[in-house]
Amino acid sequence: MKRLWTPAWIARHVAMVVLVVGFLGLGWWQITRAAGGNALSWGYAVEWPVFAAFVLFVWWRELRHALRSAPGDEPAEPATAEPAQADRVAAATPSATPTVVRRPVRVSRAPATPVDGADDADLAAYNRYLAWLNANPGARPGDYPG
Repeated sequence: MKRLWTPAWIARHVAMVVLVVGFLGLGWWQITRAAGGNALSWGYAVEWPVFAAFVLFVWWRELRHALRSAPGDEPAEPATAEPAQADRVAAATPSATPTVVRRPVRVSRAPATPVDGADDADLAAYNRYLAWLNANPGARPGDYPG
């Protein structure tokens, strides 16, 4: 509970109270205007309490989130059976986490064969264009020589 009385949380509590009281006050003001004959104020009379409810909802959600997560919630390292063996392994390896460099892999596919012997000139030209784009990965479509 002491977590909820830090300066940041006190500012949140004060902001929540000010916003809720302000929004409800604005809602009451719109009700009095609507009762005086302003038909548009009926919509605002409903809208301001909805804003106040939203502020309460966000504040409550943040409060529960702060109470669920304890400060320093980090997974503990698994204990080894022999601490001396763990020290020997740590001394033998230069770093605890090895650096892995992953390089992109290009997968080439075999060209598709025409179905039912279809010989379409537009399709063949489009396939040549796609093959050129695949062969020139840094090129733009406007660079196509054909």
